[in-house]
Amino acid sequence: MVKIADMLTSIRNGIRNGDMDPKKQVRVLSSITIEKIVQILIREGFIKNMRKHRENNKNFLVSTLRPRLRRMRRSRQFLSFKCISRPGARIYSNCKKMPRILGGMGIVILSTSRGIMTDREARLEGIGGEVLCYIW
Repeated sequence: MVKIADMLTSIRNGIRNGDMDPKKQVRVLSSITIEKIVQILIREGFIKNMRKHRENNKNFLVSTLRPRLRRMRRSRQFLSFKCISRPGARIYSNCKKMPRILGGMGIVILSTSRGIMTDREARLEGIGGEVLCYIW
């Protein structure tokens, strides 16, 4: 869970600090779970693309962020998240009691028996799982 929170924080800080730079990139340590979450973020439109990079026997994911124009207020956040499950407190949800973030505008990322997926995909499949994080 700590790796997931670090990855989301790096992406959020990159979006917040590099709004005017169209080639802003963020580098995070790679794992299978992180790769699946980044693929979900690409599908949902939070980031532009991803490539793998190897340096000093460590694998990294280099994500190119989407350029966004700044809003009126400087403190406006474009990516907010909340990590739900922790190593000491796992939170599980079935498909009927799965939370909706901002009435369906945000996404819930779940770890299910069929892999990591969003809340919409899990509802369509009719399965539940461990709630990893909310992203809006």
